[in-house]
Amino acid sequence: MKLTSRQRIETTCRHEEPDILPVDFGGGGQTGLHVGVVYKLRQALKLDPPGTPVKVVEPYQMLGEVADDLRDYIGCDAVPLQGTGTMFGFPAIEYKKFVLPDGTPTLVPIDFNTEFEPDGSLLQYPGGDRSVPASGVMPSGGSFFDATVRVEPFDEATLVKDNTEEFVLFDDALFDHYRREAERLSKTSDRAIFCGFGGLTFGDIALVPATFLKRPKGIRDITEWYVSTATRKPFIKAVFEYQAEIAVENLKRLHQSVGDRISVIQTNGTDFGTQNGPFLSEKTYRELYLPYQKRVNGWIHQNTNWKTFMHCCGGIVPLLEAIAEAEFDILNPVQCSARGMDAKWLKKEYGNRFVFWGGGIDTQKTLPFGTPDEVRDQVKERIEIFAPGGGFVFNAIHNVLVNTPIDNILAVFEVLREYRK
Repeated sequence: MKLTSRQRIETTCRHEEPDILPVDFGGGGQTGLHVGVVYKLRQALKLDPPGTPVKVVEPYQMLGEVADDLRDYIGCDAVPLQGTGTMFGFPAIEYKKFVLPDGTPTLVPIDFNTEFEPDGSLLQYPGGDRSVPASGVMPSGGSFFDATVRVEPFDEATLVKDNTEEFVLFDDALFDHYRREAERLSKTSDRAIFCGFGGLTFGDIALVPATFLKRPKGIRDITEWYVSTATRKPFIKAVFEYQAEIAVENLKRLHQSVGDRISVIQTNGTDFGTQNGPFLSEKTYRELYLPYQKRVNGWIHQNTNWKTFMHCCGGIVPLLEAIAEAEFDILNPVQCSARGMDAKWLKKEYGNRFVFWGGGIDTQKTLPFGTPDEVRDQVKERIEIFAPGGGFVFNAIHNVLVNTPIDNILAVFEVLREYRK
């Protein structure tokens, strides 16, 4: 029986084999394509006249919009549901034209700074406010942004208050947006809705510097934050405790707004792994992170039919048992090149406990630097390992970067079409 895209995703998330291979590109903030890649794809496929700009849907990573015509070509089974804000605190509602240094024509949010510095770098400002220090920088020759370090002296006595100022009960306007968008996507598409929602991920180092706040207080330096996970554990726990309380209250409102229209919600973006293994012990993960992740995921499982999505790069095999206890349903990006993350072993040992949303092609070496044949071979190998029995959504290992040859990307899609016949 032919399934809809939503049924296909939900079937594989139940660890049942769907009718054809489920695929996602652009559903989530770590499953997408750089705007330069999207432009090259649309040109190669003759979807647009030359020079037609592509919308930047996430300006921090400079991800491009995967519109419905491109989703149809790729065979994507998921569609994103996001808020109206950005990592830089300005809204993504109105857009203007902007040409990247490599010549890629884009559309960026109206408050996106398009004035380059004398050294060729590009700065972004929180809320588009140039009266405060820049919160992000794209270095000369770069293709996405890094957070800038904006450190002011902090007071140990007010650290919890200062490091939780971004965790607030969201206003009615945001929930109205989610309700309207969920209704629209449900009516206009049969794809599974992949929800991104603020305040659910604990200790995400991309969020610690608070690129969206004009004058963030507390510990916002990345090094000091990581040191604090060892030297200020009561502080970290108090921050997470407060965040978890707010998160659950916001989730209640979200569920009232969207009901069961969404299929997947991302509840973690924190990276715990390096190429060679976790950078914290299982004991530390269980002490600092698991209780609060489980509170969020547990509420979702007790009150909704949503599946919880964990993005976590690196070699995290020693943490997998604890991650399962934290009630994550889905693992992404499944970095098979990291130590211990062998695809066959993961499928054998955890294929009935986690859905692998990723792992389809290595974006560090094979996709950007291999030949099209090497790309095809790896894609086929990963599908044949991960797909049997369900529990797999094909996606690259993290976002596809701008230096990726278009022929290699087309080779991925060629194999996907073969497996989806």
